[in-house]
Amino acid sequence: MTVFGAKQSPLIAEDEATQRELLVDYLARQNFRVSGVDGGAALRPLIERDLPALVMLDVGLPGEDGFALARWLRERSGRVGIIMVTAATDTVDRVVGLETGADDYIAKPFEPRELLARVKSVLRRVAGSAATPGGGSRVRMGRRLLDLEKRVLVDVANGTEEALAASEFDLLKVFAENPNRPLMRDWLLEVTAHRDTEAFDRAIDLRITRLRRKIERDPAHPEAIRTVRGVGYMFVPPTDQS
Repeated sequence: MTVFGAKQSPLIAEDEATQRELLVDYLARQNFRVSGVDGGAALRPLIERDLPALVMLDVGLPGEDGFALARWLRERSGRVGIIMVTAATDTVDRVVGLETGADDYIAKPFEPRELLARVKSVLRRVAGSAATPGGGSRVRMGRRLLDLEKRVLVDVANGTEEALAASEFDLLKVFAENPNRPLMRDWLLEVTAHRDTEAFDRAIDLRITRLRRKIERDPAHPEAIRTVRGVGYMFVPPTDQS
């Protein structure tokens, strides 16, 4: 169970002072150690000094917009949670935000309870990501273990090993490094296609289909690599490690 409280440290980047103060006050009353800034110039030094658990970025920040800051944050850390806040209902902003590495988005105006639910959801993903064994060489994926050193899949039941194509290993490694986080198809293709001749729009879908046959107990009803409608895919580590 994830416990939320003062140890969690959201940071809000919102240039509208009244809105920023309302958000800070609301989350503080929910027992978060929260702070607010008015833009990238104030946000960057804070990030350099102490990386927060989560950052809320208004898309329409003056100067350096929320998209640019999200890219900068994601380059610094794959662990920090990012929520984009936009006044637009156009799906373009949502898609662009997710492509920059954001975990979620919320459109203005929003209900405080919806915001709180999204904050808690992203923090759970961050906690799950931090719990992934960064120093270990094996990650459980469905009925298999991904051996990051040998670059093979290991059958949990009998210990037999199956070799992986370079493109398959690259994709599973990205999933292992980003558990419980929806990943865009285009981003997956971009970060794993550097040596793949299959670099076309549906390549990721075909690769996922092959991998599901290898790791899922029932490929027709995947539990480890799940489809996120309108976004892409998400790796969900098993809660039962048996």
